[in-house]
Amino acid sequence: MSFGHEPGPLVRPYAMTGGRTRPRNDLPIEALVTTTPAGEQLEFLATPERRQIFSMCREFRSVAEIAALLSVPLGVARVLVGDLADEGLVLVHQPGASNDGPDLALLEKVLSGLRNL
Repeated sequence: MSFGHEPGPLVRPYAMTGGRTRPRNDLPIEALVTTTPAGEQLEFLATPERRQIFSMCREFRSVAEIAALLSVPLGVARVLVGDLADEGLVLVHQPGASNDGPDLALLEKVLSGLRNL
């Protein structure tokens, strides 16, 4: 019997996080994420979700974009990204934290990209 739609994921989203719904550290949804060199080196050993995050974060991506592109709830994306950051495999650029983060033009570009999703 077919219901005319694709089957869902084989793994429930919260199984990816061990049932956690919040990251260990505060992680705003607008925070921008980039893959570190360590993440790039370990990409081939990672789980499918981690591989996707490493690949998409070769460019700045917000946590909200990562959730949308992975098709997972925002809470799941925050936990996955938070764990990768704790392991030093991605770098999280907190908004307004310091001058080493992306500029306002980049943040506006991310916002525009989110609106287009």
